[in-house]
Amino acid sequence: MIRKLQAVVLDCADAERLAKFYADFLGGRAVPDPEDADWVEVNGFEGTPLACQRVDGYQPPQWPGQEHPQQLHLDFDVDDLDGEEERALALGATVLGRTDQLRPGVNWRVYADPAGHPFCLCLH
Repeated sequence: MIRKLQAVVLDCADAERLAKFYADFLGGRAVPDPEDADWVEVNGFEGTPLACQRVDGYQPPQWPGQEHPQQLHLDFDVDDLDGEEERALALGATVLGRTDQLRPGVNWRVYADPAGHPFCLCLH
């Protein structure tokens, strides 16, 4: 029986850089594995831990295209879309779609982290 989800692991070209982005964004810390230079965990925030793993030949997803489709995306619950967008962009994210401004009644925006993984900020 599975007890809990241990971590969400994101493949990338630079594990340290991506882990630092998420550590800064989530208010946690990046913790390199002393036995594996390709693995960095992000700890110290509420929720399921993240890990970043360097892989050879990494190709970032293209959103919304399908040449390199996303395999997953992360949703983050926020109280202030504009404020959290500003913070995410300052840390190195890019805007993929301000969905809330394009479709009435929608409460999320789509971004890419520095390695190209899509994630959403969701107003709740």
